[in-house]
Amino acid sequence: MATEKTLNDLFLDTLKDIYYAEKQILKALPMMARAAQSEEGKAGFLQHRDETQAQVERLEQVFEIIGKPARGKTCEAIQGIIAEADEIMEEFKGTIALDAGLISSAQAVEHYEIARYGTLIAWAKQLGLKDAVPLLQATLAEEEATDKKLTQIAEASANAKGKRAA
Repeated sequence: MATEKTLNDLFLDTLKDIYYAEKQILKALPMMARAAQSEEGKAGFLQHRDETQAQVERLEQVFEIIGKPARGKTCEAIQGIIAEADEIMEEFKGTIALDAGLISSAQAVEHYEIARYGTLIAWAKQLGLKDAVPLLQATLAEEEATDKKLTQIAEASANAKGKRAA
């Protein structure tokens, strides 16, 4: 008979999922920075890469807190989002719409991360993982700030530049 799965198991499974996702994002951000046409976009992707590295380190601390090895589990969702970003980089390379497409892809990543970290925080509280909560909350705050910044960049320049003159 199968072992009964608990919220602890689900927390660990989701933690492995976001750990894998963050590692994949770390690999994708430099490519997105190279593809971006605006200096603001390039700098933003590189800054987010540095932030993501710190987020990976916080996740490793959460694994330590729960006494489990820091291991990822393939995250099909993030693979799909990154594949879409790759498609945009290929299909819109050299066009005025590229940066708007890159920002759109980056926001899809952010929204996925925001959903995952919000869930992990709720479960960590439920499970009494008091030391994990502030680590996860710090990352959630960064993800939300990055999402807002991406919206500002899109509205201020990328979307307007990507619009075709009538």
